[in-house]
Amino acid sequence: MIEVMVRPKKRLFLALILASLCLASLSTYGLWMVSFPGLANISEYLPVILGMLLALVLLFIGVGIGGIILTILGFSTLAFFQGPAWSAINLLFPLAIQIGKLFDVEKERVERSFIEVSNHLMHTKGTKVKPEKLLILTPHCIQQELCQYKVTHDISNCRKCGACQVGDLLTISEKYGVHVAIVTGGTLARKVIKTLRPHAVLAIACERDLTSGIQDVFPLPVIGVLNERPNGPCCNTRIDVARVEEAVQDFIS
Repeated sequence: MIEVMVRPKKRLFLALILASLCLASLSTYGLWMVSFPGLANISEYLPVILGMLLALVLLFIGVGIGGIILTILGFSTLAFFQGPAWSAINLLFPLAIQIGKLFDVEKERVERSFIEVSNHLMHTKGTKVKPEKLLILTPHCIQQELCQYKVTHDISNCRKCGACQVGDLLTISEKYGVHVAIVTGGTLARKVIKTLRPHAVLAIACERDLTSGIQDVFPLPVIGVLNERPNGPCCNTRIDVARVEEAVQDFIS
């Protein structure tokens, strides 16, 4: 018998996604009702065809959400659910953010919930890659702001002085043989991914950048690790090195 336990972050995301699905369904039905008279004047078959197409879209999204729920509850699901699940997340996530605002739920809290659900799906899928096909991607704010040795183009410039944790990432790279890239934004991140062509990415960033990045590179497998910001956003950020190394081990073991 499977022990069912859904963490609060996942529960929040599922609640918002289900609410988004209900709202999307009502909106779709309203669109169909408004369009019905005009379409019927053109052809009696057009309202039926439109209704069937809209119903198929909602069914596709519903299957995806069903797959997410079953996976989080601990049930085995078919690979068939992967595509619909991510399509459902991408389509309904913006709506979930807006619904969260209505209930005074912070955007960052919804984003953290999304990241946790995404990571859970990746762990369940059990993706394994060769070390040279894994890329650790992190923003440049992890480097000490006053450091004279810039590492955005070449991480080997790091002197491992201990003032920041770039040296820790370099050590992980050398230990496991994985790639590490430090980027200044989404454009450079996409360029690095296009150049290295990794089979999986371990991304370190804030809630906003992780959420958008995970969605941008789909279907490339991504595990997201939130950075720590003791000095505020985008300034001398920190990481949980043990968690990063554990994620690397999960990908390449």
